[in-house]
Amino acid sequence: QVQLVESGGGSVQAGGSLRLSCAAYGQIDSLFRMGWFRQAPGKEREGVAGIGSDGRASYADSVKGRFTISEANDKAFLYLQMNSLKPEDTATYSCAADPRWSSELLQSYQYKYWGQGTQVTVSS
Repeated sequence: QVQLVESGGGSVQAGGSLRLSCAAYGQIDSLFRMGWFRQAPGKEREGVAGIGSDGRASYADSVKGRFTISEANDKAFLYLQMNSLKPEDTATYSCAADPRWSSELLQSYQYKYWGQGTQVTVSS
């Protein structure tokens, strides 16, 4: 089992930056991929950024060039650096992890473990 705890959300004006953190506990050695997902009110959950143990990273088109995903301490920590934030980035952001290999990093249904989420609000 793996537990994920996010932190770092908050309110920021458009153009600002935030850094989200996710601490992983438990059988983290088993994890192959980790990712960040977000869900805005009335919208479906979408993959924002994902990273695999093989070093691959993938980003949603809407955040490419603005967001950067990284991990540290052999998947004990996952980060999402968010720059040039826009009002449309407002959502609840969740950290996810899965032990299985896959070429897909942004499909939420493929992730087994989830954090509770942290709110990001971007005002214009």
